[in-house]
Order: sequence, then C-alpha cells, then structure tokens
Amino acid sequence: MPVDGALFFNLIWLFFLFSALLPMLHQRRLEQARVRIIRSLEEKRGSRVITLIHREEALSFLGIPLRRFITIEDSEQILRAIRLTPDDLPIDIILHTPGGLVLAAEQIAHAIRKHKAKVTVFVPHYAMSGGTLIALAADEIVMDENAVLGPVDPQLGNYPAASILRVVEQKDKNELEDATLIMADIAAKAVTQLKLLVMDILSAKMEEAKAAEITEALTSGQWTHDYPITVDKLEKLGLPVTVGLPREVYQLMELYPQSPQRRPSVWYIPVPYRGRRGGAREQEE
Repeated sequence: MPVDGALFFNLIWLFFLFSALLPMLHQRRLEQARVRIIRSLEEKRGSRVITLIHREEALSFLGIPLRRFITIEDSEQILRAIRLTPDDLPIDIILHTPGGLVLAAEQIAHAIRKHKAKVTVFVPHYAMSGGTLIALAADEIVMDENAVLGPVDPQLGNYPAASILRVVEQKDKNELEDATLIMADIAAKAVTQLKLLVMDILSAKMEEAKAAEITEALTSGQWTHDYPITVDKLEKLGLPVTVGLPREVYQLMELYPQSPQRRPSVWYIPVPYRGRRGGAREQEE
C-alpha cells in the first residue's frame, strides 16, 4: 500500500511537471519554425526581416488571454534591429497590430525613414492607428487584397481628440469645466503635432498638395478610430499600395496563433481547393 501511494504521488508530480513544460516546448518549436521562415524570406528577398505582430496570446497553460499593443519595448527592439542592419541592406517589416503608444510608433517611423536602403512594410491583415503611421513611413506598402489600415487621429484616454475639440466648439466655454478645457487644449496640440508628422512623412514621397489631402483625411477625425481603410479606399486617397504578399508572410502568420477557445467560431478544411466544385473530393483523390 505505501508503495502504491508513493507511485500515485509520483505520477501526479510528473503530470504537473509535464503540464508546466509542455507549453514551453511548444513555444520553442514555434520560435524555431518562425526563424526558419524568416530566414527563408530574407534569402529570397535579400533583406533583413523584422516582425511586429500583435495577437491575443495565452499565458502558460492557464489560458489567460494577453492583449498586445505597440509599446516602448517594441520600439527599442526595432530600433536596435535597424541599427544592426547595414545602410545598403533593405528591410522588410511584417506588420500586424491594432496600434499602441504614439511615442513608440513615432520612434519606429523616424528610424524607418532614416534607413538608407529600401524599407517595405507587409500588411497581411491589418495595421491600425500607430501601425498605419509605421506603414506610411516605409518606401513601399504591400498588402493582402483584404487587408486594411486605419486613421491615425490622436486619442486622449477613451475619447478622440477631434471629438473633444468639437464639443468645445459647440458649447459655451462658460458652461464647461476647467478639466474639459484643459483636455481641449491638449487635444489641439496632439492633432497639430500628428498632422505635422504625417505631412512630413508624406511630403517626402509625393506632391505637397496630395500629401496635405491625405494627411487631413487620416488625422482630422472624420472617421472613427477603428474605421477600416481598404486597399481601394487607400488608392482613391492617392496613397500608393501594392497588392500581393509573399507566401512566407502567410506561413509566418500561421505560427502566431490566437489563444485557444473552448469552442472555435471558425471551422474549415485547411487545404487549398483547385476547383469551385468538388474541391474536397479532388484533394482526397
């Protein structure tokens, strides 16, 4: 009986040890697969590949979701990668992010502009807010045909800066609290600063009139901050984009899975179909 009890507790201990190590081993395999694809893309394009990919990930085996955004740590890492890149070596940035800190995105944008060789940004799904600012700084934006960018109008807490300014314009200032007026002053400065930055980035690529028009559209608050600007809309605005991503970009995105859910909301057979009818049968044959 004592032997059986000891064996039982040993099995329990091994189970918890395995449960703790399995996510680490899985993460290690993912990282190795990512490195292989990144290296393959670098050799194919003769460039340094930098990824800025933010997905909702799970922490350890507890399944706690972690939402990620552009942070100062991201900008530090990207700036270091750019510093380690020779001036004559092109840079490819794979960008998938909801945005984040303006300071961090602005630092990355400045570093991209200063790199002497060509910088290409690949957008497989979306690059919103600060992600759009980074994309604007690149020499070329390459997108999936269904990918989107977003407005870059500044946000103060939970409110768009442009909306705060409109409220102040519509109401008598004597009816407003001092805190609201202070927020309006900060909002005006934020809008001006971001317009100057975007204008500076775009005017280096196109005529000043067109750059001013695009800057106004992206920073004025005419859209909600999460408004998806599609490839067609970008082209109508006059912002040059290229459609068609290398297959390695899609392969890499597969290696950044979302946190697992108890009941997946999307199901499909994960193989390409050659024809419009009978695709599954063709694959089986």
